[in-house]
Amino acid sequence: MKPESKLRGLVLAGGRSSRMGSDKATLVHPDGRTLARRSCDLLREAGCETIVVSLRHDQEIPAGLDGVEIVRDPEGASGGPIAGIVAGLRLNPAADWLVVACDLPRLDAATLAHLISSKQSDEKFLAYRSEFDGLPEPLCTLYSQAALPILEQAQADDFRCPRKILIRNDCRLLEPVTPRALDNANTPEDWATAKIP
Repeated sequence: MKPESKLRGLVLAGGRSSRMGSDKATLVHPDGRTLARRSCDLLREAGCETIVVSLRHDQEIPAGLDGVEIVRDPEGASGGPIAGIVAGLRLNPAADWLVVACDLPRLDAATLAHLISSKQSDEKFLAYRSEFDGLPEPLCTLYSQAALPILEQAQADDFRCPRKILIRNDCRLLEPVTPRALDNANTPEDWATAKIP
């Protein structure tokens, strides 16, 4: 990344968590922090100048997020994670953004540091390759300031899949540095597995 670029952090915590049965952002990690708070802390440790948490328009703010800026999806929006990403990036279109989902209980500082240090100045996006299917992991990704118009156009076209946006825009993929760091927890079974060392 260019040294003059300001890096912002965005935590996506606005999902409905229907498969989990409770708000994933409020789940308590084995280290005692909620998943949302832990994600914010990791982004701060990674060097993000500002941290923002994306929520649905009607969602309660998870506990432990004092002092963190909140951005909300527009009322009636059902665009999935792309709605949160676009809402967040619009807060500062001149910045590069490190975007993570809150439901990555194994995410670690090394994964974020490698992503940041690997970014080249002309890249609109930079992501990891999924350990499961080899495709981009869109919810732990660097989105440069040049990415916002692409995302806005996709949203205007009702194209909601961030992974396919990365694929269509030739996103360079990094190999994971920490096994299972990007495992997400969508169900109680995932959550139980994620907590096993």
